[in-house]
Amino acid sequence: DTDRALVLLEEYCKKLRKPEEQQLKKAIRKVMGIFKSSLFQALLASKRTRHGTTSHTSLPAALACDVLGCPKD
Repeated sequence: DTDRALVLLEEYCKKLRKPEEQQLKKAIRKVMGIFKSSLFQALLASKRTRHGTTSHTSLPAALACDVLGCPKD
């Protein structure tokens, strides 16, 4: 879910300390801002309403795992 993705992204951002990693950190923070936005949350709610809940990993968590290299459930 979105909360899990945000936690994973925040943990990853804390590890980005080198000067050459700051651009990536800035981009990840932008993604986090999008995940927190009311528009994004409304789109997720709309998708859940139309399609019901899904058993597979949500888009935000999947995106965070792609960035972080998380193992698949």
